[in-house]
Amino acid sequence: MYRAQLRWQPIATLLVLALVWGANMAVIKIGARELPPLFMAGLRSLVASACLYIWIKAKGLSLFPSIKVLLHGVVIGLFFGSEFGLIYVGLEYTLASRTYVLVYTAPFFVAVGAHFFLKGDRLNRWKAAGLGLAFAGVVVLFMKDLGSSSFRTLPGDLMVLAAGALWGCTTVYLKKYLSHRTVPLQTLFYQVFFSAPPLFLMSILLEDPIVPNISLTAGFSVFYQCIIVAFLSYLVWFELIHRYPVSLLHAFTFFTPVFGVFLSGALILGEIISPSIVVALTLISLGMILVNRKAGKE
Repeated sequence: MYRAQLRWQPIATLLVLALVWGANMAVIKIGARELPPLFMAGLRSLVASACLYIWIKAKGLSLFPSIKVLLHGVVIGLFFGSEFGLIYVGLEYTLASRTYVLVYTAPFFVAVGAHFFLKGDRLNRWKAAGLGLAFAGVVVLFMKDLGSSSFRTLPGDLMVLAAGALWGCTTVYLKKYLSHRTVPLQTLFYQVFFSAPPLFLMSILLEDPIVPNISLTAGFSVFYQCIIVAFLSYLVWFELIHRYPVSLLHAFTFFTPVFGVFLSGALILGEIISPSIVVALTLISLGMILVNRKAGKE
């Protein structure tokens, strides 16, 4: 049984995760100068799978407790791989700023899915208002770069929107079908292990040949994506999914693009903190207060 309202410990953990994932936005950009993005995504899934496999065996856990678990594991892995494929292909047709906004519709899909499919994770007026306010913060962050809609950008927009929906579906599906049958080590293994083959396949079909020699900077990018993000941070995220309502957890991912823009611009590129970052942080923070208000009483 999980708590119906987040306390300060999981909130602090979620903010750290958002910071780690926000930094990953900058780290991926650095690595993409030398390595194809889909290949990096496949590589991080493969390396994380190897780390998780060693840990699972060291703890004496069964890799696949049942055929049903195996099948559900394949599903979340394919969801995860398809999500990244849609994002990277969609970027070819639409702007990166629009991609961030549309991908972060995921908390809405989680909130609606949890309302209908997960017991005790209902959508209430405070949660809906908070999600809307936080999403407005993300829109403010990228507003000046959104551009105008057109038939030219529509395919890309639809693909990244579908990626956001898949992200949400993965979270709800995992919570409903795997969280009570497995431990976080196992569920994360299924997601990254079964996502690696489709990601590598898409890389072969859609990207240029892999450059054999990479710099120390690109090597650090790969290490950060594989170990810090895909292995350690995702394991913490899955631990939270097993314990708390997913609609509350996912709402805090709205902080990720704000932290990403801040780290990429203010810290890495030395840019002045823009008013849009301050406004976005304010709106998202207020939104999270509403999302978490009386979450277990309505």
